[in-house]
Amino acid sequence: MSDSSTREVSVGPATLGGGRPLAIVAGPCVIEGEEITVRIAHRLRDIASSAGVALIFKASYDKANRTSIDSFRGAGQEAGLAVLKTVKQETGLPVLSDVHSVSEVDRAAEVLDALQIPAFLCRQTDLLVAAARTGRAVNIKKGQFMAPWDMEQVIAKVRRSGNDRVLVTERGVSFGYNNLVNDMRSLVIMRAFGAPVIFDATHSVQLPGGLGSASGGQREFVAPLARAAVATGVDAVFLEVHDDPDAALCDGPNAFALEDLPDLLLTLCSIDRAVRDTGTLDRR
Repeated sequence: MSDSSTREVSVGPATLGGGRPLAIVAGPCVIEGEEITVRIAHRLRDIASSAGVALIFKASYDKANRTSIDSFRGAGQEAGLAVLKTVKQETGLPVLSDVHSVSEVDRAAEVLDALQIPAFLCRQTDLLVAAARTGRAVNIKKGQFMAPWDMEQVIAKVRRSGNDRVLVTERGVSFGYNNLVNDMRSLVIMRAFGAPVIFDATHSVQLPGGLGSASGGQREFVAPLARAAVATGVDAVFLEVHDDPDAALCDGPNAFALEDLPDLLLTLCSIDRAVRDTGTLDRR
């Protein structure tokens, strides 16, 4: 099996899969405000450009699955989409955000280059079909309760709705007790379905509900897991980043520090090149 086994999927000016070099999906977990979101987007654009890496900017306008009803959820759809539109206009980056219901989809598609289906909603047929019919790229986050081979049917829901621009993201498996575990075999298994595979290095180190009224995290494991995933041959790495992770309003404990991203990207790109140059990608 060659490194072009996954299909190319374009997301604005970025292209993932088809043997292309590693790409990244990155940004703050949630839109905390226009100034900070745009500032992080500019910094990410510069970091990715220096590393020669295609970048999709990610920030959620609403986090509907927070641990506590009192948790900060984001700017909301209208205000959040306005911020993401500004990011696109000022940086030229493609943008991605979550959609949680069919009623959100069409409005979101007016701004977003990719619609993301949250992990807990990845089997919701109506939501997948509605997202597919917009013609936008659809990034499906694999549910924490899903085996990797079960994602084949999830991907098929989007494709059979007339949209082949589908991506799939691994974010770990939950066995309860506030922990997630990564099985790196899933990255290889899901590549066989032809959709570009993204490894979510930051949600994979989340400790769901680990702080009682909020999720905890172990950000010290972000870089090791990202390196391991790139060595398996993923098409992209997903990283929630923040310029002050300890002050982030959502997922701070598992967010990666923006200042540490340049060094990590250099390492990941080196691993990606080594895997491709030696022809070991997808060799079993």
